[in-house]
Amino acid sequence: MRRHVESDGLAVNAVAGTHVVFFGIDLAAAVRSKCRGFAFKRTDHSDGEVIWLKGMKTFKSTVPHPAPNEQFSTRQHPIQSFQWADYSAHPGRAYTYEVVALYGDPSGLTADRSVTIEISTEAEEGPTHSAYFNRGAVASQEYARRFQNKMPAEMGQGAYDWLSRGLLEALLRFLGRASSGWSIHGAVYEFQWPAALAALKAAHARGAKVKVLYDDREAYTKGKPTGPWKKNRAAVAAAKIKTLCEGRKNCRLMHNKFFILSKHGTPIAVWTGSTNLTENGIFGHLNAGHIIENEAVAAEYMAYWERLGDDPDIDEVYRDANVAASPTPPVPWSAETTCVFSPRGKDLDALQWYTQIADDAQGGLFMTFAFGMHPDFTVVYAQDDDVLKMALLDKEYRSPSTREADEAALKAIRRRTNVVVAVGNRIVTNAFDRWLAERDRVVKEVNVRWVHTKFMLAAPFSATPVVVTGSANFSPPSCHTNDENMLVIQGDKRIADIYFGEFMRLYTHYAFREAVKWAMERKEFGKPDQWKPNYLIENDSWMADYFNVADTSGRYVRRRYFAGPISV
Repeated sequence: MRRHVESDGLAVNAVAGTHVVFFGIDLAAAVRSKCRGFAFKRTDHSDGEVIWLKGMKTFKSTVPHPAPNEQFSTRQHPIQSFQWADYSAHPGRAYTYEVVALYGDPSGLTADRSVTIEISTEAEEGPTHSAYFNRGAVASQEYARRFQNKMPAEMGQGAYDWLSRGLLEALLRFLGRASSGWSIHGAVYEFQWPAALAALKAAHARGAKVKVLYDDREAYTKGKPTGPWKKNRAAVAAAKIKTLCEGRKNCRLMHNKFFILSKHGTPIAVWTGSTNLTENGIFGHLNAGHIIENEAVAAEYMAYWERLGDDPDIDEVYRDANVAASPTPPVPWSAETTCVFSPRGKDLDALQWYTQIADDAQGGLFMTFAFGMHPDFTVVYAQDDDVLKMALLDKEYRSPSTREADEAALKAIRRRTNVVVAVGNRIVTNAFDRWLAERDRVVKEVNVRWVHTKFMLAAPFSATPVVVTGSANFSPPSCHTNDENMLVIQGDKRIADIYFGEFMRLYTHYAFREAVKWAMERKEFGKPDQWKPNYLIENDSWMADYFNVADTSGRYVRRRYFAGPISV
């Protein structure tokens, strides 16, 4: 849901997903002088709670010695930014927010102007599309506070529930729909988390037909097994579901993560996304699960599953069948949801289509990259235009062999005034702004630490936003070599708002941590066991970058895009 409200020179654009309500703010030139920031009051109409939302920074003149981990009302210590978000909202609730511009001396701030916004968060389950994101933030202050910064295996179910944030629960509910007369067909790369395997076993016990394909290609590097096949086999054996499963051996990488629900022989719904069924996949790095309630789409997935079920070689026959079943782009491109199945031909048609969608994005482009940014997208981000382009990466490069070139390209696009990039990181010191040192993983051995999602959001605030999501990284192997599936969704504002909120949640989270990393490299901190407050600015100079057209931090272009046009 989206709302734009303005009054007396203050404009606020609010976008509500399921768990996030995002605010873009702007001030007319005549009312900027002496503004000290913005306060946020929230009324929850489900339980009647009325609160001023809180932040961590204080004015030194009024609270010179804040306690570590203490939070403060934004009414006394406002937010000095033109974008902010409430990450404590609940799905499917009606809220009223009052956004207040505060002026004057920090010891006696005055509320000279405000706007009130009535908005409801989206319900988790939608009529066609539903999206679920895990916390994706074991590197977080809240995890460090709640669970003593220990491995979730040490802390128990509460830690797992908090990290899952409804992602695993949604998958279990999806599989739990199947009973007698139903069937479940799955294709999974890493197939290991006991609760998911137990849910499939339970569905079979209820009378459902269950058949799951998993990556079973035996591979070794220097004599040691690589890939998930060995752990997959062990998990299947431990769950006692061997008769319900079949290994896919003739693949390069059977990278899918989907399940199809059929009722009385008719495919009706699909679970897909980026989530591998492992401890790190569900509870560690950022992942998404996406449900489509659409018989036509489910039938396309069923036909793809049947091709996979023959355990085909990665040859031209198999590739041609996938291209024929899911041409890119479809002509005409009129369907709300378009499926893309891989592997495909050498022309990398799918990658070219995704690049074109990104290049055509009007106003804003938001992408996540688990394994560095492919050069085709670096070109898009380097285009000479005024489109706000944001990216969230797990790391700065694709491979050791491309590291130098990738890091140089990323550094170049970061210098552009309309490009904003964040790379996953954690706080490794207790010496900054009352923050605690954080974990970087939920298990000892990880391949991806921070960001594993593969999605693109093009022109999210337009009438026809585009969401691209699924299992495939935006890379040549994901198009030409791997078993993959993607969805291209156009015109669904509800699902675009959900993906936008989750992107901004994790972008903001990791952008700050990357900034702390840079500050540490500049040796701005004291000893590791020390901390020092980072105070609010006590005059209106805090907003200068937001109105400087040459600003390279992206503050100027973000203010313009997120707040929308201001009439004064």
